[in-house]
Amino acid sequence: MGRIYDNWERLVEATLRKEKLRELARAPSLSSVSSDFSSRFSCNSPFHDPAINNFWGLDLEASSSPSIPFYSRESTVESLPTPISTEEILLPPNAKSISFIELKKATKEFRSDRLLGEGAFGSVYKGWINEHTLTAARPGYGMAIAVKKWNPHSVFGFIEWLTEVNYLSRLHHPNLIKLIGHCHDVDNFLLVYEFMLKGSLDNHLYQSGHQFLSWDTRIKVAVGAARGLSFLHDTENQVIHRDFHSAHILLDEEFNAKLSGINLAKDRQTGDMTHMSTRVMGTNGYAAPEYIATGHLTEKCDVYSFGVVLLELLSGRRAIDMSKTDGTHNLMEYLSNKRRVSRVMDTKLEGKYPQKEALIVATLALHCLSNDPKTRPSMAEVLATLEQL
Repeated sequence: MGRIYDNWERLVEATLRKEKLRELARAPSLSSVSSDFSSRFSCNSPFHDPAINNFWGLDLEASSSPSIPFYSRESTVESLPTPISTEEILLPPNAKSISFIELKKATKEFRSDRLLGEGAFGSVYKGWINEHTLTAARPGYGMAIAVKKWNPHSVFGFIEWLTEVNYLSRLHHPNLIKLIGHCHDVDNFLLVYEFMLKGSLDNHLYQSGHQFLSWDTRIKVAVGAARGLSFLHDTENQVIHRDFHSAHILLDEEFNAKLSGINLAKDRQTGDMTHMSTRVMGTNGYAAPEYIATGHLTEKCDVYSFGVVLLELLSGRRAIDMSKTDGTHNLMEYLSNKRRVSRVMDTKLEGKYPQKEALIVATLALHCLSNDPKTRPSMAEVLATLEQL
């Protein structure tokens, strides 16, 4: 998996080249933009690198698929070698493709009553497909799926789409969301996941009409999420989630936690970041302070975010809530005195929780939230503590 991450910047550059080609196709005169295009893309082509060519098993010069043209150093806009497809260049060989037509059928043309949620990336819809043929099935038959449909005008959304295809096609764990397939049709980029019946942890904690979470269920969710993050951090080429929060913890019918929204990889041996690490991202209130300040990302940033989620599980409220006027608007600061834990416990628990366990979880959360990332525990250590409860 190391070469996949080593070559990530080259794959992103291919995306940028594709956008430039679209501009060329719409331009009234190719000659007016050929100089700019060739100066930007004709030199140091990412696909002249033997490592990436050998990995995908492609003879790029000889390919005949029609999507993204390949340009040699000597090529010009007027003389283009045979193009190759987006799938050949960018997608891993084991990623399953599902047609856009079938996904439209599966979601009833992305009808509003199939909408599960919306975000900056686009929308998520519920649908049904045949598990074996990956074709649309009648509602209630076949396999329930969640279809994430990206905003076609967002280049950032496309890069996230590509990231998830690459990671989730290779990383398999009971506490990671399962990627069923992907779809790329002109400007439509979609991902198809297993459907999680109970939705997100965020919904259960903050939205009305969702099932109450008992103490035991909250610990079960915390353990599952910790297992998922620990697995990501312990893989041969370390994966950093980068945007871990309660909305990215999805729950199945038995409240088993599965992580979604995986965003970044880091090579454990070299410490080199991928292209996407140069852009600070994350959800307000969950991002580690050193990441916000410097843009430097390590696995300890995920540990910090996990500490925030632990506080949410304890209190049933946001870790930072400026609407609170009783001095508890910042739980991290308020709980620096551990004797205050009982004052912020979720009232919906009605006192039905072991006080000793609650204190252990609160202490663990504060360790995760240390301002010094070096003093934060690893996710393996966090998991070991939670599994003892």
